[in-house]
Amino acid sequence: MPKYKFIIMCGGKYEKWETPKHLVEIHGEPLVARTIRLLRENGVEDIAISSNDSIFEQFGVEVLKHQNDFAVSEDIERGTWVEAFYPMTSPVCYMFGDVVYSSEAVRKIVETETDSVEFFASAKPLPWNYPKPWAEPFAFKVKDTAYFFESVDLVKKLEARGMFKRPPIAWELWQVIKGTELNKIIYTNYVAINDYTCDIDTPEDIKKFENIETL
Repeated sequence: MPKYKFIIMCGGKYEKWETPKHLVEIHGEPLVARTIRLLRENGVEDIAISSNDSIFEQFGVEVLKHQNDFAVSEDIERGTWVEAFYPMTSPVCYMFGDVVYSSEAVRKIVETETDSVEFFASAKPLPWNYPKPWAEPFAFKVKDTAYFFESVDLVKKLEARGMFKRPPIAWELWQVIKGTELNKIIYTNYVAINDYTCDIDTPEDIKKFENIETL
């Protein structure tokens, strides 16, 4: 299996938070520090954070300064979400910085092989300890970077033509990568993470993880 660079995506501005939500603490540990620790526990050393905020330099990994507007601001008028992927030409795994990953989820992401692009997300039926009523995306593992960024460009063109019912995010990008019907999420054509692994949207979401002993 080729050596992958793991990039934790920590861009965006969030009005509901006093600090970037990637820095909120889960059981006393900043969320991004937790992801770095779990990656290292699974044998990963080539780790970076994608962010223009110097606050992330405290974690002892490379911080990749992003040129795309959407990595700085979540104002949809300035760009589309898919621009948040830091450009790479070698194998890379993009992990979403606002996700509370289980150790098992990180192990699955690290160990999964792909000849092109693989996508990781929760899937229905959702497990008992999953904190939301809907599925969420967690990561893209990319060996064929040329195809991946061709798909990113195609998503932007399709958005400009009004082909999506909402601003495109990870699900829409995966639909384009797999060539499936736009605006229809299929929960069986990606690697499912079937535990509590989930992203956080509001400060109240942190409470949902307080009683999960396996963290």
